[in-house]
Amino acid sequence: MNRTTVILCFSLLLLLGCTREPELNYSNTARGNVEALWNIIDKKYCFVEEKGIDWNTIHDKYMPLADSVKSEKELFDLIADMLNELGDGHVNLYSDFNVSRCRSWYESYPDIYNESVVYGEKYLTKDYRVAGGIQYNLIDEGNIGLVRYPSFSSGFGMMNMYYVLDFLSSCRGIVLDVRHNGGGSIEYAKNLASPFFSEPRQVGWWNHKTGEGHYDLSRPEPMSIDTSNYRYLRWVKPVVVLCDRHSYSATNFFVNAMRHADNCIILGQKSGGGGGMPLSYELPCGWMVRFSSVKMYDIDMNSIEDGIVPDIEVPGKGVTTDVQIDAAVFLINELYDKNK
Repeated sequence: MNRTTVILCFSLLLLLGCTREPELNYSNTARGNVEALWNIIDKKYCFVEEKGIDWNTIHDKYMPLADSVKSEKELFDLIADMLNELGDGHVNLYSDFNVSRCRSWYESYPDIYNESVVYGEKYLTKDYRVAGGIQYNLIDEGNIGLVRYPSFSSGFGMMNMYYVLDFLSSCRGIVLDVRHNGGGSIEYAKNLASPFFSEPRQVGWWNHKTGEGHYDLSRPEPMSIDTSNYRYLRWVKPVVVLCDRHSYSATNFFVNAMRHADNCIILGQKSGGGGGMPLSYELPCGWMVRFSSVKMYDIDMNSIEDGIVPDIEVPGKGVTTDVQIDAAVFLINELYDKNK
């Protein structure tokens, strides 16, 4: 596969999110499905070594349990438990009656986001504006712009961004809140980042599995923020990005990219990670297993699978106030006073 073909395939992954490839060499029995699942992960999953997982031990642990399975539900739970050993939020098992999901990547972290406070009287309020999937309003007596983007699955276009930044143009800075954003489209992540870059800039790398070995990965390719579509939209004042452990997948990529934006500070809690691009494969029983087959890295070729550490860590969850928004407002006003 040449470089052009690889790039085209990756572009399709960004658009489609998954591909289907049936695994036909195993019987549709409990043991056959568990064996198929183990082999798919062993050959296709890209984080076995990085996560320090002894996948052979997992095989020896779960294969004997398959012989005692008596129902579809028991088989589903067994395979789900096996997948959860990976500790990966991009790993799911899909059946007609259930979807497995791993929560271990955020469970040990405190929750710092309080939705009722963010949408309460002090911050976005009930009268916040909406441009595509972007929510925004003025806070701090009109001095600061608050932008909330709940999901990178919610679309927006260049004109949406124009109206948002035009409305906030007199502000001292922007608080850009992507806490509890579980991800979505990387293209939306790139587009949201673009107005905060003065020029096109590389922000990381990606590669993908090329063979059945755990280390069989393609040559790294650059990932960049392209500013050409937003060349008339430039935000040159401070922007503080708020993230937390629930900032996952495409949001994790966005947080990593914004570390290279002009006048940007990342504040809050370590992001959730999910630095892989998910694909899907079919088990003999027809269930689909989803997992990462593409890896992403920061500009120094460090994997971003485990999350991005903020420039300023601000813990805590307010009952009537938002600790992170208040810290961001203080920081922007402090920068404004210094530069007067």
